[in-house]
Amino acid sequence: MKAVVLYEYAAPAGLRIEEVPTPIPGPGQVLVEVAASPINPSDLAFIAGNYVPRPEPPTRPGLEGSGTVVAAGRGAMGRYLNRRRVAFVASTKSGAWAEYVVVPHRLALPLGGQVSLQAGAMSVVNPLTALAFFEMTRSAGSRAVVNTAAAGALGRMIDRVLSSEGIEVINVVRRPEQVEALAAGGADIVLDTSSANFDDEYKEVCHEHGADLALDAIGGTLTRRLLAGLPRGSTVVVYGGLSEQAAQAEIGDLVFAGKTVTGFWLTRWLPERNPIQILRLWRKVQRLIGDSLGSEVRATYPLDRIMDAISSYQSEMSAGKVLLTPDRQP
Repeated sequence: MKAVVLYEYAAPAGLRIEEVPTPIPGPGQVLVEVAASPINPSDLAFIAGNYVPRPEPPTRPGLEGSGTVVAAGRGAMGRYLNRRRVAFVASTKSGAWAEYVVVPHRLALPLGGQVSLQAGAMSVVNPLTALAFFEMTRSAGSRAVVNTAAAGALGRMIDRVLSSEGIEVINVVRRPEQVEALAAGGADIVLDTSSANFDDEYKEVCHEHGADLALDAIGGTLTRRLLAGLPRGSTVVVYGGLSEQAAQAEIGDLVFAGKTVTGFWLTRWLPERNPIQILRLWRKVQRLIGDSLGSEVRATYPLDRIMDAISSYQSEMSAGKVLLTPDRQP
């Protein structure tokens, strides 16, 4: 089969397109014929070597996708999934940017008939993260939340999900045109970090609306700025590193203001849920994938054009999703 192979953690320069043996599913596994796989920020972090775990190269990137189960190893769940369309999460050793991928039963989620394979390819990482943040917000009793990278696919999703549940969302972006785009799309509060008055405006809005939780996809100096503007006892949840810099915090905020910086990783969060909770979450994703949990696709590329696909996505990550398709349309 054809697959994208990563030979060194040097961003796109370390990638090659190769013919490799088609994997065979073992017990508790299924073989999926891949229809589509998105390029996510986590994928860019992986190929740059900024993701954990970091397997020894050569390895294969691509953390999620969709397709049809064409073979199954031993087990009742494998027999149930065989010939079904699924969304899946791939491992960091056998990625989704390939014609076929082997995944564990528990990471292959059946798609409803109303969900296309294209939509299904983007139905795991971002939608489940958005729902996880809603649960986190509800558990904390927060009535207002700060949402960074708000112009991106996940940022827009978080805004729609939380707003629909009556939670005030303070959206944070990095360019004036993103402020205009989100406002035109119905976002109530949008702040621009490039504005000379951002820190003062941010602090004022957070205190006015009682925001005590910030979702930080950026890291670096923004973590410190987010923490500084929140009321006493607030929390910043770091779930991404788009700045490619270590998250920062002022000692005074942590020690004297009782503020907290913590982390979120979907791969750790999901196994903490029991099977019934995961089933309910997945059913909710299926219901909302065409609405608040949907993502716009702006381009599709075959595997042979992986470099073009990555370049296209990096040029404007907030303009819509870029999908890889194994030389066929999903």
